[in-house]
Amino acid sequence: MERTVENLKEMIRAGRGKIPAHKVIRGGQLVNVMSSEVYPADIAVYNDMIAAVGDVEDYIGPDTEIIDAKGRYLVPGMIDGHIHSECSKLSITSYAKAVVPRGTTSMISGLDEYISVSGLEGLKEIFAEVKKSPLKVFWGAPYKTPYTIPESTVAFNFTKEVHQEVQKWPECFGVWETVREFLQEEDEDTLGAIAEAFKNRLPVFGCAPMAQGNDLNGYLCGGVRLDHESYTHEEVVEKMRKGMHMLIRESSVTHFLEENIKAVTEVNPAFARRVSFCTDDVTATDILEKGHLDNVVRLAIKAGVEPMTAIQMATINSAEAYRIDHLVGSICPGRIADILFVDDLHNFNVEEVMTNGKMVAKDHKLSYELQAPERSSVLKGVLKCKKTTKEDFEYRTSIENGEAKVLAMDVKGPFVRKRRDVVLKVENGIVLPDPEQDVAMVSVLERFGRNGNKSLAFCSGWKLKKGAMASSAAPDDNNLVVMGVSAEDMSIAANYVIEQGGGQVVVADGEILEFLPLPVGGIVSDLEPEEIAAWEKKIDHAARSLGSDLPDPMMYMFFLPITAIPDYAITDAGPVDYTALTTFEPVLEVTEK
Repeated sequence: MERTVENLKEMIRAGRGKIPAHKVIRGGQLVNVMSSEVYPADIAVYNDMIAAVGDVEDYIGPDTEIIDAKGRYLVPGMIDGHIHSECSKLSITSYAKAVVPRGTTSMISGLDEYISVSGLEGLKEIFAEVKKSPLKVFWGAPYKTPYTIPESTVAFNFTKEVHQEVQKWPECFGVWETVREFLQEEDEDTLGAIAEAFKNRLPVFGCAPMAQGNDLNGYLCGGVRLDHESYTHEEVVEKMRKGMHMLIRESSVTHFLEENIKAVTEVNPAFARRVSFCTDDVTATDILEKGHLDNVVRLAIKAGVEPMTAIQMATINSAEAYRIDHLVGSICPGRIADILFVDDLHNFNVEEVMTNGKMVAKDHKLSYELQAPERSSVLKGVLKCKKTTKEDFEYRTSIENGEAKVLAMDVKGPFVRKRRDVVLKVENGIVLPDPEQDVAMVSVLERFGRNGNKSLAFCSGWKLKKGAMASSAAPDDNNLVVMGVSAEDMSIAANYVIEQGGGQVVVADGEILEFLPLPVGGIVSDLEPEEIAAWEKKIDHAARSLGSDLPDPMMYMFFLPITAIPDYAITDAGPVDYTALTTFEPVLEVTEK
């Protein structure tokens, strides 16, 4: 929506009815999220802009296209307030094919997974891809990369000096996902990014799970405007009472809406106007089977939120939180023409979608052909790490035979791992994983050719009885993560992903059970959403055949390098105690026998 002096003159004339509209939508019920009203109104659209709302007879010319809304509700395009679309394994083009027909026309993202594997050069290619997509991306520059303490390895380090450049880009709308610990530790790059944002009058987006009390106060004094991650509604209430805009997350693996919406339905309905929605991490399977933000709206209504309020949470609230409400979030003159045709407000079935003034989707499908761009070498998924042997996944210790007491990272949810002390056998100097005690090995291999780091630790909760899994898509660093109870199978899994240039694999007894290729940066694919969903189901079935009963064993595994939530994680730098902000030795003591 670039505006110059000349095209502003044109837009003003269009708004005054001096130039005929290109399209007029007739016969609909306008859902006015600005005034919380629903009433009959027609809409005039000029190019990508809403020119007028209400009586638009003066805007109709001989060539104006008339679109019959047939009594349906006209709703603003929805905004996903915080999303790592890369975690869906869908490229921007493929992701747009999945979510735009469901009514999501804008998203706020750092596109940080792309940055971690391809730097600014790759990011610029993604920006070019976005421009050809019906899905708008309001980009926040990551506060820094990597997001880890101690620092792990990524392909590109985002520093305060980088912020001095990129915050001036037209694509930049703020600072993305500022993790609380980096403010508390007074990290120079993070504080430099925020200082630059203040200079450029850009908002600072937050990530402060479980932040309360003095820690929350300090975080807010660092200039953060909003947060997308709360584990209880009491946490939501405290953050809102202290001035934050809050996003309620409902992802494929963290279902927080039912709990967090209680801040509105049980504590204070007035909070509703500053609550919005995000999905953060979603699978292609969930989008196709349940929907996207349309599903979140339905869940909110089911939880007792009025339909108008739920729609505001999916539209204008997010736009205001991110200071983009002059562009999107409502059906008003001067805004981008992102309009949903909805059957009724309770069922909230999105039947047709207009983005940027063009009808682009009907019956949950794009209505035109959208092709992914040709991928350059920058975004080809080459893994620059050496092939492994089984010895790389054997934890050697100082005794030959006996027992070892180890700290296993015990999964309590997709992001939360707690301490579990377990005694394991030591044979021939190797601490053995133990399927009977639900203890597997996990390793992260640096894959960008920067230092060759390899880490090794113990984990619990996957209940693997055999085999191994590996993934080169592993936010936020996207190094190669491997888990298993067989060193041989772990090596086979890692090597196969390296050979294939990225993807996800499940191995058992030396055989490849399933492989999902991710050739774009080693993290996403240009396949159709339906194809990725089919692969997800195959991978999930294969992982379950190893013994796991987690909701999504592969996704739970590839979240292990995320260190922003206490207590434990693992990166290429080693296993991490995130409470102490340091790596740790997983073998606590050994006893020779």
